[in-house]
Amino acid sequence: MNEPENEPRPGAGPTPYIPSHITGPVLMGAVPGQPLAVAHRAADLASSLNVQLICAYVDVTSYLAEEPDGRVETLPIDPDGIDDDIEGISAGIKERLQEALDESGVRWSFVTLAGDPARALGRLAESADASVIVVGTRERGLGARFEELLVGSVAVHLTHRQHRPVLVVPLAPHTRHHRQEGH
Repeated sequence: MNEPENEPRPGAGPTPYIPSHITGPVLMGAVPGQPLAVAHRAADLASSLNVQLICAYVDVTSYLAEEPDGRVETLPIDPDGIDDDIEGISAGIKERLQEALDESGVRWSFVTLAGDPARALGRLAESADASVIVVGTRERGLGARFEELLVGSVAVHLTHRQHRPVLVVPLAPHTRHHRQEGH
């Protein structure tokens, strides 16, 4: 009886693991006001792996809609809502990243996506064959906790929706002022 080609023969032992060379870019999720520590860590990783860094901002006030002719269009969730300056926000993030990364020697690019951040980053990671996705933690505070309760953590959603590793860069914790003993 012939054995399947991919199955080891009895007594042959396990096939040894041979590491592969990582060639896919590092994908970083960017948000307005995000500490540069996230971009720096993502750039460190991209530089160490000798791959490109793709920085992506996801506009949560819009979504992708496929037209009958196959075109994909970005539409606002609420066309009559507040007219946020998404292009201005996106340009501001890109400008801040340019200041932080242009002299680093890391090859990088910037893109604006639409929709749910975890889904949009997952789609881009798939299409770019990203090797890892880098995101930052949220700022502390009641507003951030409330938002996380409503929409959840992007990092958690990413780890459940795709197969790539997710690196979560912690933001500097708020320092507490401790009284010195003896005073």
